[in-house]
Amino acid sequence: MKKVISIVEDEKDLNELVKRYLEKEGYEVHSYLDFDEASNHTGDEDVHLWILDIMLGDKSGFDLIEDIRRQNENVPVIFMSARDKEFDRIIGLEKGSDDYITKPFSPKELVLRVNNIIRRTYKDDNARIQVDGYEIDESRRLVFEHDAQIDLTTREFELLMLFVKNRGTAFSREDILEKIWETNYFGSDRVVDDTLRRLRRKMPNLTIHTIYGFGYRLG
Repeated sequence: MKKVISIVEDEKDLNELVKRYLEKEGYEVHSYLDFDEASNHTGDEDVHLWILDIMLGDKSGFDLIEDIRRQNENVPVIFMSARDKEFDRIIGLEKGSDDYITKPFSPKELVLRVNNIIRRTYKDDNARIQVDGYEIDESRRLVFEHDAQIDLTTREFELLMLFVKNRGTAFSREDILEKIWETNYFGSDRVVDDTLRRLRRKMPNLTIHTIYGFGYRLG
């Protein structure tokens, strides 16, 4: 399941920019342009993190976080503001924010901060690895696409994890045989091609590239 992030920012261009970066990172994003619109959603239970501008017209993100905290005292909140003042930072912390970023900022920096807070807050959920539109629960050895489970054999799953954990690394058939089938396998290396063919059929969106005359690489 995708993590849901709600943005409250009255600068439309910045709102859209942050939204695009977070969606590219794999998050589901709800964006609001004013206090009143956002206040109607502070009780939404599916939100995993809020990003709040402090100055929202004649109202304040400080007021909005109080409403959010009354609904859910544990959901993380990041403040963003054009005012780099220690006073604002202190008030934000006192009201229960988890981070504070000053405008102008790099969207990539904001994404990194979001990722860090999400990982720290939702440790139990992070057993799921996201790759090419699929979710992998490594501990339970399950794979999902849009919450639909994909059934993989033991070798298919192990081959998938070899690629996922070494994205960008090229493996020869011999390397894959040694790592997946180990040294007690004495059959043809065509078993690698056959297993990969089945994996591609079940997970067609995986960006596994064939390196002709050598082997395979994910990404």
